[in-house]
Order: sequence, then structure tokens, then C-alpha cells
Amino acid sequence: MREEYDFSKGERGKFFNPNAKKNLPVYLEAEVLDYFSEKAKAKGVELNTLVNDLLKKDIALIEGVK
Repeated sequence: MREEYDFSKGERGKFFNPNAKKNLPVYLEAEVLDYFSEKAKAKGVELNTLVNDLLKKDIALIEGVK
């Protein structure tokens, strides 16, 4: 690394996008990941598709109870 950097020609906020979508990681416990990975493989779908479908069903169930 350099001892000093010249930011005199820098432009503040040049790459800032207020509408940028941020995908935060979700960490599953090992046994949960293994279980759903096997279920997804058996159904022939991606793991994220299976988990999203299950979560959508849970949301519908929760909203239906309100």
C-alpha cells in the first residue's frame, strides 16, 4: 500500500445508488441446510427456490391468521 493516496480528483457519491437492492446472506444451521438440500435435489429444484417457496407459504399462513 502507498503511504498516501491522492483523492483530489475524487467525486463524492459517484457510485452511490439509493435504489440498489441489497441481498443479505441468510445462514442456515448445518442440519437444516442438509435437510433442505436433499429435499431440493429430490424435487429437482434449486435450494433457494425450495426455501423461497416454503417461506412464501409460511407468510401466506401467517397473514391468513391475522
